[in-house]
Amino acid sequence: MIRRPSIPRFAPWLILLPLLPLLGPLPEKLQDPPEPHGVLLDRNGKELTHFPREDYFRHQPASLDEIPDHLIKATLAAEDKRFFEHPGIDYAATARALYENTRSIRITSGASTITQQLIKISTPKEKRTFWKKTSEVFTARRLETRWSKDEILTAYLNRLDYGSHRQGCAVATRFFFDKPLADLSLAESALLAGLPQAPSRLNPLRNPAAALERRNWILDRLQSEFDYQPATIDQAKSEPLLLARRAIPNPIPHLTTRFSEGARLSIDSGLQRETHQILNDELAKLREKNVQHGAIVVVENATGEVLALHGSSDFTGSNSGQINGALVPRSAGSTLKPFTYALAFQNQGLYPGTIIADIPTDYQTEEGLDAPKNYDRRHHGPVSIRHALASSLNVSAMRMLNQIGGPEPLHSLLTELGLTLPRKATEYGLGLTIGNAEVSLLSLTNAFATLARLGKHLPTTFFHDETGDPSYLLSQESCYLIADILSDNQARAGAFGTNSVLRLPFSCSVKTGTSSDFRDNWCLGFTADFTVGVWVGNFDNSPMAGISGVSGAGPIFHRTMLALHEEKEASFPKQPASLASISVDERTGHHFPIPPESSTPWHKKELCPREHLPLPVSSQNYGPQNRALLSRQFSEWFQSADNAKSHAFALTDSKPVTRQSLQFLTPLPGATYYLDPELPGTTNQLQLTSNLPDVTWSSETLTIKNDKATLIPGTHQIHLSHSKSKQNITGKIRVEEL
Repeated sequence: MIRRPSIPRFAPWLILLPLLPLLGPLPEKLQDPPEPHGVLLDRNGKELTHFPREDYFRHQPASLDEIPDHLIKATLAAEDKRFFEHPGIDYAATARALYENTRSIRITSGASTITQQLIKISTPKEKRTFWKKTSEVFTARRLETRWSKDEILTAYLNRLDYGSHRQGCAVATRFFFDKPLADLSLAESALLAGLPQAPSRLNPLRNPAAALERRNWILDRLQSEFDYQPATIDQAKSEPLLLARRAIPNPIPHLTTRFSEGARLSIDSGLQRETHQILNDELAKLREKNVQHGAIVVVENATGEVLALHGSSDFTGSNSGQINGALVPRSAGSTLKPFTYALAFQNQGLYPGTIIADIPTDYQTEEGLDAPKNYDRRHHGPVSIRHALASSLNVSAMRMLNQIGGPEPLHSLLTELGLTLPRKATEYGLGLTIGNAEVSLLSLTNAFATLARLGKHLPTTFFHDETGDPSYLLSQESCYLIADILSDNQARAGAFGTNSVLRLPFSCSVKTGTSSDFRDNWCLGFTADFTVGVWVGNFDNSPMAGISGVSGAGPIFHRTMLALHEEKEASFPKQPASLASISVDERTGHHFPIPPESSTPWHKKELCPREHLPLPVSSQNYGPQNRALLSRQFSEWFQSADNAKSHAFALTDSKPVTRQSLQFLTPLPGATYYLDPELPGTTNQLQLTSNLPDVTWSSETLTIKNDKATLIPGTHQIHLSHSKSKQNITGKIRVEEL
């Protein structure tokens, strides 16, 4: 008996089978775009450097409008020419693949659409099975019903692996060709479109021949599928493979780890790269002089923003390149002298024409006597402050610091300016002004920027549009006078010559510094807009071979200033209205109430505060042959070989008393007094004395009567004024009880 096969009953649920692909969620990974790699942007929004993701890939998103038509068509020609026609499944391609694979009894051809590939790269990797493939087909149909073709294509081009750990066409274009998407040529677009098929095997950096073969195949497909003209395709095929020569180095290696991803820094990427080249070029010229390292800082004066910073010339080098020379404290050399004279102008009513004695002088220090020497080992006798600062005379600077109250006022000012001075003022002594303190290039550059701002101090910042709160630490007049001196090429000619690298084609204030034994040299300066600081030396502290600030750091400073003002016209800080140009005798510093003829010997123009004019010239100040008379304190110098001014000066015993700078004799500023109640005969009364008569003493915290101060424990400021000369100075003392 033959049994007939049973006929299955109709199942009503079969009518829902076509709807199955439309049900269920999309892959979770497809819901969110790929995570971009971290970036640091410069002040103009350009990428400075970037950080790979945790999976070591780099990615930056691109919209469909940003992706060139050539790249879109090349991708379609390579992967899915009927993308805009099928519903997520290319039935014709599927039938073709099935036929070819059946004939070969193995898989020789695929039929995955771009939509299916997008599903595949958006789901966890699993073993390729029939059911896995079927699931991708169903999910592709589901995606096609929910997303537009443009959305699918955009997601696909942003998720493709182009090799070298680059995900997406935008970052791949930057990596392989160092250009934006919009600048891709037809040939470059075809090459990129071919990479996702086998990112490692077709990588043009490792296998350019295979990459070019794949590129040309895609170009042929463009001709056949998208009607590109044969001449256009032939021209694209002849285009050589011009890959980026190398990955763009990180221009801010010393700053990268200091900031979180996504930050917009104050750095100007173009200037950062240009100054790095300057630093490399100039250091290469100094190799034979045992110069190994250098650092640069550029500050925008208006905001305090750091526009460029290099801690060394070669961060990846084995020779201590990762040390940040912009932050490491180094011996300051002569770079602190301007701040000494700024205090003299502000607190003692002096001006650039004031005469100071550059003569042999011994000072008592905690270590014994200190006899400072000038760089040229000579003493220059009576010199103006302008000449003393412009020529960087050590003896004059120490004498001036002593005159304004010792190291305490300078120590206090430098600390307020942001310089870190770990020792007490008395431990530095008068040597503070000539460089026995260590400071960092960044803080010192910003201190000079305060001079450029005419006393307005701002903290430095590495973030764009993030200016800190200002403080006003010096008067506009004192800062401008310093700026004027440091820009005076003629005033520094005696020390540096008239055509040194310190001379620029525009007004620019500049100061050099060299530490003992040539271990450090500096060059710092400013225009109205920018302040530049340069340090050159060796991180191992070995001495350079006779390289000074003008020959080491100077050329780097010079080229950096030129680069800053290549497209921006240079300007100089604005002169305060309270300063006047007066006629003076440069030998005495006295002024001519009525300007003499321009040919008058020793006559020159000088800037001076209108309210603190120097004494007028008087016949009593001159001897035979119109020589200016010097007091007996110049006797030793006058008779020495250093005196080259005998034709201009003469000694006298009866030189009339002229204006002297007001000074403390007792107490010395910075002194500490101890009250010991157990010591017989002790008193809390301190006799106050000055170098000038008819002075007035005052204090907010001490009782002063009959020129005696009643001491009490604490830190106190004592004010001394001389009404006749209109001079006012302040000193600080400390009183402790035992």
